[in-house]
Amino acid sequence: MAVSPPVLRQAIRRRSPSLEIERALWAAGHDVVVGVDEVGRGAWAGPLSVGAVVLPRDRRVYKVRDSKLLTEAEREALFERIASWCRAWAVGHASQDECDALGMADAQRLAARRAIDGLGLEPDHVVIDGNWDFVGGGRTQRLVRADAVCLTVAAASILAKVTRDRIMRAEAAHFPGYDFDLNKGYPCPRHKLALAAYGPTSIHRRAWVFMDHLPWTALHRPGADVDTGPH
Repeated sequence: MAVSPPVLRQAIRRRSPSLEIERALWAAGHDVVVGVDEVGRGAWAGPLSVGAVVLPRDRRVYKVRDSKLLTEAEREALFERIASWCRAWAVGHASQDECDALGMADAQRLAARRAIDGLGLEPDHVVIDGNWDFVGGGRTQRLVRADAVCLTVAAASILAKVTRDRIMRAEAAHFPGYDFDLNKGYPCPRHKLALAAYGPTSIHRRAWVFMDHLPWTALHRPGADVDTGPH
């Protein structure tokens, strides 16, 4: 059953991303403009996820905002509308094991490559949220707070966030006590208490420095000679 679009709160009603960047790129001959955003880099458990979106030129879905401004219910209500509106979209993941083995920088590149490959379209130009080019290829535009001003990136932020949140809610049933359905693998007091009491699970990023003083079960602790989290 379709979920009705949310009624936006007054505080975010006027903070709408636009197609200004996309229209300028289309006018310059870039047909396939991809918006890219990442979620989960700062989490302690679960995958690092990257969303990639290509929007149509002739249709518009309203009420799209930076995913961080929306509540979980608002993001869920928008998800299917955005997914059906996109010309193409995909979410790529790097697992917790890949985050440990590769380090976060290379894991983010891997997730981005999987997302863009999943589009089934060859990008002409890629707009990235942030000031680090984790896509490469000489066709990227970095923009701090792109998810607040660029509609394609805002759509990518919602699709990536909802997709990853659903993964973590599904994992919660397998790891009672860690509240993954609520914290989505990010640090919070109850998550820290569970780690101190029970140690890490199989979906925790075990190479990170926060694991140094935790109780260890039979799980293998990877070496600490990789990038151990956001700086």
